[in-house]
Amino acid sequence: MNGKLYLVPTPIGNLDDMTFRAVKVLKEVDIILAEDTRNSSPMLKHFGIDKKLFSHHQHNEHKAVNEIIRFLKEGQNIALISDAGTPAISDPGYLLTREAIKNDLEIECLPGATAFVPALVNSGLPNDRFVFEGFLPVKKGRQTRLKELALEERTMIFYESPHRLLKSLEEFIMFFGEDREVSVSRELTKMYEETKRGTLTEVKNYFETNTLKGEFVICLSGKPASKPVKEKFRD
Repeated sequence: MNGKLYLVPTPIGNLDDMTFRAVKVLKEVDIILAEDTRNSSPMLKHFGIDKKLFSHHQHNEHKAVNEIIRFLKEGQNIALISDAGTPAISDPGYLLTREAIKNDLEIECLPGATAFVPALVNSGLPNDRFVFEGFLPVKKGRQTRLKELALEERTMIFYESPHRLLKSLEEFIMFFGEDREVSVSRELTKMYEETKRGTLTEVKNYFETNTLKGEFVICLSGKPASKPVKEKFRD
């Protein structure tokens, strides 16, 4: 009988956000795949989880997939976790999931922590319709993508690192306008969690003189919808 692949979310900061079900699954599987074993080991130890732990990150993902599929076909149950949050959301996991589906293997994804959901809900921006962009391309294709997004009417969500935050906000002002509403969250669920809301110019000015530490989630309002043009009909 084939094994099952579990996609298991882990806390994005506060360990109290770990679910009982996630702990149960991680204790029961045969193998745990972790993005960085050095980061995951203390978390697993905290919950009393002692399992075989293998590294599965963006640099070895292509090479490792076939071996993992073989383990699953041999009947081993495997859990994939990322350093923080839900696997495959701006983290490794998509390639393995796709291959498991191709091989008709069972997959189960547990619900749990992911950074963009609390950032969006807490932003005060429209969240009935939104688009998740994750990390924008660093160089190639970045300008093209920003030009395309300038026409986007839904709320846009981006991930950004501290050393590129100000540059990204400057580019957003250039492509979206200085008065576009934005909400920037950092250190979500942690002791120094912070959310700054306002126009792009206001938020950029704030972070120019305040802490740039932790991972950032940017929620940017979409382009205001144009009013429909009323057609005039002649009798």
